[in-house]
Amino acid sequence: MWERTLQDLIRGLRANKNDESKFIAQAIEEIRREVRSKDMELKAAAILKMTFLDMLGYDLSWADFNIIEVMSSTKYHLKTVGYLAASQSFSERTDVLMLTTNLLKKDLSSNPADVALALNGLSHFVTPDLARDLTQELNAMLNHSRAHIRKRVILALFKVIQQHPETLPFCLPRLIEKLDDPDFSVVSSTVNLFCELSRRNPQDFLSLAPPLFHILTTSSNNWMLIKVIKLFGAISPYEPRLAKKLQGPITDLIQTTAAISLLYECVHTCIIGGMLDGSDGLALARLCVNKLSTFLENDDQNLKYIALMAMVKIVPVRPELVAEHQAVILSSLDDLDMSIRMRALELISSMVTPYNLQYLVQQLLSHLVKANQTSSTPSAQATLAQALQSDGQSTSGISLYTPAYRQEISSRIIDMCSRNMYENVQDFDWYLSVLLDLIYIANVDIAAMICDQLVNVAVRVRASRAYAVQLMAKLLDDDGIVLGANDPTKCTGVLWAAAWICGEYSETVLTRLIQPSISLLSSDIIAVYIQATLKVLSRWTYDLAEGWSNEQLKSAKETVDAVLTGLNPLCCHADMEVQERAANAAQLVTLIHADLSTFQPKPFVETPQQDAYLTGFEDPTPQTNDFPKSLLLLRRFFNSYKLRPVAVNANKQVPIPAGLNLDSWITAPPKRALDEDVRERKKKKKSKKGKEKAESTAERVNEGLSKGYVEYNEDEEEAAQRRAERLARQRDDPYYLTDAPKSKSVGSPDVDSIPVVRLEGMPSLSALTPPRPSSRLSDVQPPPAHKHFELDRDEETPAHLAVASSPATRPGTPLTEAEIPSGLETPDAIVVKRAKKKGTGKRKTPVPPL
Repeated sequence: MWERTLQDLIRGLRANKNDESKFIAQAIEEIRREVRSKDMELKAAAILKMTFLDMLGYDLSWADFNIIEVMSSTKYHLKTVGYLAASQSFSERTDVLMLTTNLLKKDLSSNPADVALALNGLSHFVTPDLARDLTQELNAMLNHSRAHIRKRVILALFKVIQQHPETLPFCLPRLIEKLDDPDFSVVSSTVNLFCELSRRNPQDFLSLAPPLFHILTTSSNNWMLIKVIKLFGAISPYEPRLAKKLQGPITDLIQTTAAISLLYECVHTCIIGGMLDGSDGLALARLCVNKLSTFLENDDQNLKYIALMAMVKIVPVRPELVAEHQAVILSSLDDLDMSIRMRALELISSMVTPYNLQYLVQQLLSHLVKANQTSSTPSAQATLAQALQSDGQSTSGISLYTPAYRQEISSRIIDMCSRNMYENVQDFDWYLSVLLDLIYIANVDIAAMICDQLVNVAVRVRASRAYAVQLMAKLLDDDGIVLGANDPTKCTGVLWAAAWICGEYSETVLTRLIQPSISLLSSDIIAVYIQATLKVLSRWTYDLAEGWSNEQLKSAKETVDAVLTGLNPLCCHADMEVQERAANAAQLVTLIHADLSTFQPKPFVETPQQDAYLTGFEDPTPQTNDFPKSLLLLRRFFNSYKLRPVAVNANKQVPIPAGLNLDSWITAPPKRALDEDVRERKKKKKSKKGKEKAESTAERVNEGLSKGYVEYNEDEEEAAQRRAERLARQRDDPYYLTDAPKSKSVGSPDVDSIPVVRLEGMPSLSALTPPRPSSRLSDVQPPPAHKHFELDRDEETPAHLAVASSPATRPGTPLTEAEIPSGLETPDAIVVKRAKKKGTGKRKTPVPPL
């Protein structure tokens, strides 16, 4: 009578908060003594207290056998304590669980109260062994006289089938019969069981379609209808005829039901079941979209979210129907809930067509402008207060546009326009202006994406190159971007694409490429600036030579001097790549500058002759004999060869010429090389006998000589002389590293032996940079609206090329007809055709150009 009850244990825990662990240790010792008692009441009370401590994190596994003892009690209130403790602590790893098999069989055949208690406990601690041993009893109990027992058996079978799948075929016939059970709760439980089991293998339940269709057309319970519709949505993709059969009942439910949950399940089943496809599903699709649009106008945030999620799934099937409600969808972008805005953004980007692309992009750009106007970040209190307002609209001064959100909007805009090789873009000049707007209003670093798009459009769309050059020229002259190299929101990286495009297609941006402020940019951008400077200078000098007049000499000197002045500081740049490029370019420009400085005009001759200096050039000779020949120097670096894009697998299809042996020596090696080869082979073949090894090695050497080896005899004195000459060259070569130790002599160098060469006519390198033009982007006038754009889908885009590639080795870019000099044509892509094999009548199709 003095034992502590569960209420006493709880009171003791509250009274000993300062020393709770000590009190619990004492309580557990008392429980250990009590469970060894023969009094079942005392033992059950101890198990109940230990169950409470188990919820606090203390181990109860030591009392597993005592729990089974309480479960076997004949008194219901004690049996309840045992099953509660077993449901909470038993698992598959419990050793004594096999002792409960006979106990469960006994309880399942007892009175209804014990049966319900045993079924509830079994669903919590069932194992594969228990499921196998109790399958027959559970199958028999499906025909129990009491409805609530049949319902409990059906629900417990779900856990049993999960542990032992072989139970389902054994119990399936009686489970199907329960779909026609007179008790509603039994039918509902059976539908719920099949709905959960169909998540794994829906095709196994196609035979349930007739009884489920009967329930769908006769039942008025929304909960059961939701489960039936979910089950039909799972199995209808495996039976095409079922979708057509379900269109009528589901349409009636959508039109008549007032339950939002049932309405959404009907719409979702129509989407995943393929009921919206074809001409038969047009009316049902329109009905579903109209119902979802009403959800978007509801104040419930959950309804807005699920409506947007459903519309995203309808867009691939019926984009025209979703586009009718684009005004309501666009209004969701101003919602306070970030998840709703993200779903609306996803829906907008998926409903793009060639006809609504410009409208949707302009709306998203306006959304970004609004984000820039409200730059302050709201506090949690302000956001909560705004969310509690009745209208649900955002107030001025509160911004929820985080950098990540602006990044997502910008990425979506670019993805909408560039999707499937610009299939939705009808005006590429408009797209270029959108990219330029993103640079200024995104306020996030999206330079990499914009660079790829600018270069790709400029290469593939010839009609837009002139407008692209105008935009890029103004971009190069914008001090806000050039000087914002350390600000990630300025998108300074787009100057890479601007310099590249101007270098390929412009002739008037030379002064913008040699600004002193470019030294603030990153090394990869400066490298492209230098390369673009040489390309623009090459076109400018060629045009100057073609229309040469002696009055242009002074301005030519000033321009070349300005280019040289801009390149000289970059020769000392910290980056080695920039330094090397600038040094090479400066030397080339120095040659032109020296030639212009020493040029003396000659009398004009009416009959021009081909100058020997121009032999080998593909460019036509300018119509005058009196011009500085160095003006044609740079042109040869970029137009000497007709470089064409090569197909991806073209090299693999080139056949090896007849008579070419790739295994033979092109130049015969010295004889001692063969001797060294013989010695190496001898070292590797130690397992063989000496005589056999030498003979086999000699045979291989003789065989090699017969196949193309030429014996080469060399005098020792001649070899020593050649070796000494080679070492002398290596010693004097500053780019060759040798292992020879440095000389320790400290004698004074022979200054008189250093050659001194006077460079006659070298000009001064200090020249003034010509004035820069205006940087207002509003000066750029877009081309007329009727302009025709033709997208070259097979053109090679240079976006993947490395920045550090040499100008002389980079692939050439096709020019426009206006840019091609007389006598030059844009070459076609290289296509390799396989030779037709003998005995076959099939022809190999040519590989398409890249």
